[in-house]
Amino acid sequence: MTFRSFLYALGRLLGDVNAVKKGRVGRRVGRRVAGKITGRGLGRLFK
Repeated sequence: MTFRSFLYALGRLLGDVNAVKKGRVGRRVGRRVAGKITGRGLGRLFK
């Protein structure tokens, strides 16, 4: 694992913890799923 990927993973984890604290887990999960779908679609579009 590179240092950069570690930092990204840590950032995601901290965001998850923050969402749990604020009670916005569902919203965060929905946005992460939507982002993955969008990223995959764009990746296929610009192959």
